Formats: sequence, C-alpha cells, structure tokens
Amino acid sequence: MKLDILAFSAHPDDVELSASGTVLKHIAAGKKVGIIDLTQGELGSRGTPETRKAEAEDSSKILGLTVRHNLKMADGFFEINENNKRLIIEQIRKYKPDIILANADCDRHPDHGRASKLVSEAVFLSGLCKLNTEIGGVTQEPHRPSAVYHYIQDYYIEPDIVIDVTDFFEQKMQSILAYKTQFFDPNSNEPETPIRSKEFMEYVESRMRVFGRPIGVEYAEGFTVERYPGVNLLTDLI
Repeated sequence: MKLDILAFSAHPDDVELSASGTVLKHIAAGKKVGIIDLTQGELGSRGTPETRKAEAEDSSKILGLTVRHNLKMADGFFEINENNKRLIIEQIRKYKPDIILANADCDRHPDHGRASKLVSEAVFLSGLCKLNTEIGGVTQEPHRPSAVYHYIQDYYIEPDIVIDVTDFFEQKMQSILAYKTQFFDPNSNEPETPIRSKEFMEYVESRMRVFGRPIGVEYAEGFTVERYPGVNLLTDLI
C-alpha cells in the first residue's frame, strides 16, 4: 500500500496538534496519508496506554487516515539505535511515501527532538540497497522519500514553509479534542498538566494565526525543511 504522506510522531497527538490541518487538506485533495506513532505515551500524567490507543483511533477516523500504527517504543527512553531505526525503515519501505512529516528538531519535550533525528536518519538509511529488512518473511525494496518536513510544536521555530489550513481548522480541533484524557475537559478529575487547560487550546489557535498572517490567511501550519524546496517558476510561489 503506497502512501503519499507518512507522518511520524513521538507520541499519539503530536501530529494532531501541529500538522493535522495539513493532513486533512491533503486527504481532501485525494492523497493517502498515514501516521506512525513511536510510543504509546505511557508516561503521560493523564490517561493510560489503553485510553490513548482508543483516542488515537477516534482521531484517526476524524482525520480520515489510510493507516495508523504504533511501534511501542519506550516513552521517554527510546534511543537512536539500530533496532529503532530498523522499525522505522520497515514502515517507510512498506508504505513508500513521497513525503515524511516528523517531529520538531528541538522542543520542550526531549522525545520530540530525539524522534526528529531518529526519523531523519532512518529516512536516509531506508534508501540504501545493502541494508536488508523484511516483513513477514518478505524482503523489502529500498525506498527513500523525496522530502522530510518537520512540524513545529511547543517551542516557536521560524518556519521555512507554511500551509494554509483555514478550511480545516474546526476539523483539526476536533481531532485534537478526541484525546479526551489529555486536553481541556471541565469534567476531568485527572492531574493538572500544561496542556489540559482551555488556555492551551487558545494557544494552539493563536500559533496558527501567527503562521497564517504573513500569507494573508486566517490559519496556517508551519514546517522546517531538511533541504530547500524547488519550484519551476517563481509564479508557483504566489
């Protein structure tokens, strides 16, 4: 099954918070998109791996994903090592995406920057013909996506590109709030965290407004690039 875009996230809800408008926009345009979560978010102060799994499934339906899979690496402790690189390479070679989305290079949660580097290295290795991987006893063919874009998370990072997601703002917010244990719920008795307040959801919205303003739209999502994009004509950038 070939995907157009494969998004990786250190934790379930990373993509929803930072790039789900972009995911929704591409799916609406007929593209196939999947998400691979590295961990189950089991160290989170609220919820359990079981509730996070159910919430990720609910969010996936809202987004209209083609596939979602969890690699069950250790939340907070996964390493940039051969085993974890191979797990990611297997997914890249399985779905053969043109574009990879990955966590921010540097962020408040140390898992995010580490996941960013882990995925970037795996993308390169996935294209090497002498590196062998297999799934179900079937040898996989090498595959290297054309581009890796890193979505911007808690820390402000100046984006290299922004995507107008104004038409998908409400649906994006629904996908975030599918994680009922994690975000604003006035009826919840679970521990207070920096992301569970109503103000945090307002922050998510305001960040999208900040990215949208320079291009004259209401809401946008920002990404950094590993190599600069190329276009045929300057007018393609208007």
